[in-house]
Amino acid sequence: MATDGSSNVPPEMKEFIVGIIGMGDMGKMYAQKLSDAGWRVIACDREELYEGLRKEFASRNNIQILRNGHLVSRASDYIIYSVEAAAIDRVVAEYGPSTKLGAIVGGQTSCKDPEIKAFEDHLPADVDIVSCHSLHGPKVDTRDQPLVIIKHRASDDSFRKVETVLSCLHSKHVYLTAHDHDRITADTQAVTHAAFLSMGKAWHSMKQFPWENTRYVGGIENVKINLTMRIYSQKWHVYAGLAILNPEARKQIDQYAKSVTELYKLMLGGHLAELRARVLAAKEKVFGREDKPQWEDQPLLRDKVLDQFSLGAPRPDSKPLPNNHLSLLAMVDCWSALGIVPYDHMICSTPLFRLWLGVTEHLFRDPGRLDEALRIAVEDNTFRSDDLEFTFAARGWAECVGLGHFNTWRERFMVTQKFFEERFPTAVEVGNKMVKAVLESTKD
Repeated sequence: MATDGSSNVPPEMKEFIVGIIGMGDMGKMYAQKLSDAGWRVIACDREELYEGLRKEFASRNNIQILRNGHLVSRASDYIIYSVEAAAIDRVVAEYGPSTKLGAIVGGQTSCKDPEIKAFEDHLPADVDIVSCHSLHGPKVDTRDQPLVIIKHRASDDSFRKVETVLSCLHSKHVYLTAHDHDRITADTQAVTHAAFLSMGKAWHSMKQFPWENTRYVGGIENVKINLTMRIYSQKWHVYAGLAILNPEARKQIDQYAKSVTELYKLMLGGHLAELRARVLAAKEKVFGREDKPQWEDQPLLRDKVLDQFSLGAPRPDSKPLPNNHLSLLAMVDCWSALGIVPYDHMICSTPLFRLWLGVTEHLFRDPGRLDEALRIAVEDNTFRSDDLEFTFAARGWAECVGLGHFNTWRERFMVTQKFFEERFPTAVEVGNKMVKAVLESTKD
């Protein structure tokens, strides 16, 4: 384990202590980054994990593992709750009353409405509230990634201290209210996750590893496969909280399922003219007119970057089979129905969203490619069974979210995760390389 690096802590904050309640993947990442910068960190998770965490971080002089959140809350100047959104109220209710007098408290959940409510309900009145949210996963380099900071109830001095602590992440600070955070994260994440979750569920239902045959070949397919594996390799609650607890996300996931279903019916019915008219109208609403497009002159993604990141090893003579790209057509149809222009929130976009927007743009920027996808949608049955399973999957996720069933979500997620898990080590490695290459290729 690496030891702590040289200190970047201002002299006036040498005694400042950061507490982290919840040492999952993001909690550990924050603890390591902050301690590397010289900050004193005390942290905890469930008491049964105490001994294991204590041994894991024994070589880090700046990190002290404590038995529970009471001990962390009593001693910390800034406490970060890094727990799943579904548990935030229960955890803050237990440890919040023990918060140090005059401390600052924040959270790292992906849905701020229940987080802020828990803080207001259970924290002492003398405590300031400054929350944050790193819009990326724990394996992504924090440098230049968006970091939302929410000054909900705090003095300027407290807010400055939080910014000083988090500056060691070298992220791009984005200042939002809790409400705006939830609206924008729904716009940039909810439907993206629903699409990948549905693809994985469809492939699972067909007992298919898509990279093992020639049906899914090429840059767009590489993004679909790699990011689906990336999502299913995570813990189930990472995406459940955002989808189920965020009202805006619920609406969007429901609309995505409707868009998938309605477009699929047009394909089955052979209604090419109606399908084309609907998709082109959505394209204009989302991406702008041909003479005044929303996208930049240069595309977000390039084939030569994406083609190198295949999980399989297709034959040299393999060519992509014609594909109607229902998942992408439905994405734009959904954005159109909800009045979402994805470029409006690029400052808060996650790496997954930028990749997904990139492949969607890739299809819609090329009139010939888009027209071919629409023709294939009606005239070619090669992917018809895949599309049927995808439609079932999208509707299943939407129903689960609409009912607010965390247990159903967990079961749906984990059974598909189990199907793919032997492939995760390779998939995650390739996916990480792809994300890094794409981010580097799209830097200003």
